[in-house]
Amino acid sequence: MKTLLLTSLCAELKTDNGNVPSWVELIPAGLQVKGVDGRQWINDQPQTVLNRFTALKEQGLKLVFDFEHSSEHKAPKGDPAPATGWGVEMQARENSSIWVKVDWTEHGRNAVEKREYRYLSPVLIYEKNTRRIVGIQSVGLTNSPNLLNTALNQQSKHSKTEILMELPKAIASALGLDAEDSVESAVTAIKKLKGDVATANNRATNPALDKFVPRADYDVALNQTKEANEKLVTIEKQGRDSEIETAINQALKDGKITPATKDYHVANCQQEGGLKRFKEFVAAAPEIVAASNLDGKKPPKQDTALNAEQKSVADMFGNSAEDIAKYGTKVA
Repeated sequence: MKTLLLTSLCAELKTDNGNVPSWVELIPAGLQVKGVDGRQWINDQPQTVLNRFTALKEQGLKLVFDFEHSSEHKAPKGDPAPATGWGVEMQARENSSIWVKVDWTEHGRNAVEKREYRYLSPVLIYEKNTRRIVGIQSVGLTNSPNLLNTALNQQSKHSKTEILMELPKAIASALGLDAEDSVESAVTAIKKLKGDVATANNRATNPALDKFVPRADYDVALNQTKEANEKLVTIEKQGRDSEIETAINQALKDGKITPATKDYHVANCQQEGGLKRFKEFVAAAPEIVAASNLDGKKPPKQDTALNAEQKSVADMFGNSAEDIAKYGTKVA
């Protein structure tokens, strides 16, 4: 976790033949930046400082120049903190020195031309643990430098600008960071989230065919599967009904059940496991209906008494009852 602090440096503001310089040095050359009071800072990543300045510009903001760090002290209280200029461009030059191009305000330009202020004091953003300089918060015109060359603005015991800069807890929590993480960490996390959203949107618009199928194709496949399942259910039912009918008919033939109980046994066979239970029942059941042995046999002939009409006809033709029984009632 990186905790960022603010502190101020100071550089003598030199005019060029009385002209206000457009480019000013804010951080001196060299990896070590040391103040008279003994405090030191590391300037080994000037590109990080430039990146923070670029991010500020992308938000439509500029690096503010003011009087005596009024942007840090007075502005938060609601007091006037007029700008003396605006940093519009930043460069890392020889041996990691940081320079800024200034668009001076009239008030600021006059103060420099009249030598009312002779020094620049940039408020630096640095990491608490490593003391590494990672950005510039603002720049103040001052007459109370710690070093005449680029160095600390004030002695440590007089420093009013060193304050802790922490991420708001709500923002840190939403980004999965700790409140003591750096602003750079938050920016990185936000950029990653934006990248993830862009990737997700692209995948939603152009899904991979090895993982997704068009809705129309899915619907066709779903309907085909449904139809196939319905046909399979029908075939299975037909086969089951046929097997039940065969078992019932065989049981009737074997005299194990009576025709009166056929519908009862059919209904039971339709239940889950019913056919198996019926077969087990039939195998153990005794024969309850004896065979009639009438298959293929004709009933014996019996004497048939003639009614009055038949007898009258027979008498007319001289036929006897035996003749009628032998040749039938029809006479040619």
